[in-house]
Amino acid sequence: MIFKKQYKEIKKVAEEIYFHPELGYKEERTKEKIIECLKQMNPDVRIEEFSTTGIKTTLGNQEKDLHIAFIAELDAVYAPSHMYADKKTGAAHNCGHYTQVGIALALYKYFVKSKNYQDYNYKISFIFVPAEEYLDLAFRDQLIQQDKITHYGGKPEAMKLGVFNDIDLGICVHAIGGEFEKRTINTNCDLAGFLYKKYKFIGKATHAGFDPFSSKNAYNMSTLFNVAVGLSRQQLKDAEKVRINPIVLESDMSTNVIPNAITVGTDLRTLSVEYMKEAADKLDDAAKGSARALQGDVEVSTQMGYLPFKQNRYLSEFVWSAFEENDEIDVLFNDDPISAAGDIGDLSYMIPCIQIGYSGFKGTIHGDDFIHVDPEFIFEIFPRFLAQVFEKMNGNIDPSKLYRRSYEDYIELMNELIPDKKGI
Repeated sequence: MIFKKQYKEIKKVAEEIYFHPELGYKEERTKEKIIECLKQMNPDVRIEEFSTTGIKTTLGNQEKDLHIAFIAELDAVYAPSHMYADKKTGAAHNCGHYTQVGIALALYKYFVKSKNYQDYNYKISFIFVPAEEYLDLAFRDQLIQQDKITHYGGKPEAMKLGVFNDIDLGICVHAIGGEFEKRTINTNCDLAGFLYKKYKFIGKATHAGFDPFSSKNAYNMSTLFNVAVGLSRQQLKDAEKVRINPIVLESDMSTNVIPNAITVGTDLRTLSVEYMKEAADKLDDAAKGSARALQGDVEVSTQMGYLPFKQNRYLSEFVWSAFEENDEIDVLFNDDPISAAGDIGDLSYMIPCIQIGYSGFKGTIHGDDFIHVDPEFIFEIFPRFLAQVFEKMNGNIDPSKLYRRSYEDYIELMNELIPDKKGI
């Protein structure tokens, strides 16, 4: 009954965020709205702010051994052609993060009103994290240069700041891409990790008409590289959901000068860290071979994106158990990995995490027409289901099945993935 009574209020807040999208580390209006709601729901709320716009608040006393985080993401995507994009910034909520905020607030108010959390053997923290989307990097570079952040992604930044140091496991939720006839959730949808590769092909410029004979054509090297990438796809494992998308990032070309430099960039997505390393070596070899074949050079640089996300199968069992007793959700999909990525992969390296998907949208996720069409499911029924999941976890989580790695362990892995690879 609590979820029904608060439904309209939660829907209104979520839709206000939808119509006022903000990019990562810029979610000031969104942050203030959330803080306003938390204070209205619980005058005694204690709020910890982090990473410019991040928020953390905890329910439960310090004596409890286990600590669960419910995580919501604040930022929008850069999509200026979206039907409700911000005209000035190009931000648009076409990834559904605004509904995560609504769901988190619905759960928070339920716990405050019902006081059920007081009987749980664990504490619950609600953590609203900025900058999940990997974009607007020039602005984030400025923040890094100003020593305001260290990481592009909000969760790795929160990890660095110790926001998750006292958390034992994380629960996230996310809109499912696609349209569904029935109310649907999913579990164990593993995500790819990705890194960025940049290849600067270096040749020798000459007059294209008078003396092309002594040139070394950097553009041709990049073309040969694209051919090599295309032919190499046969050697990349289908099960790893490998995705490669080379584009020209920088060039200085004219028709009467043989180009002496061109930079090609590509993301590289795989489902495992181990295969990411192998595939990156294949790409590097293709670039080096293409440069050598035409007597040029290439500079190779690597920038880490996010780690692959392997959902914790043990924790997902609590979701299945709740679903079996639920008569409001029609379908549960399981074990359907995709090549999309998220910084939840980085957090899952530190602590076990799950991300429960939910339907209720139309249009294409990250597309121009994405919007919710079943708000009752998203803001009332699904949060009520999540409350059932929390009930299932109470007294039943086996600490021996959890794990913890440190932020230092995470940085060590990052350094393994992005070694210095200049030149050939």
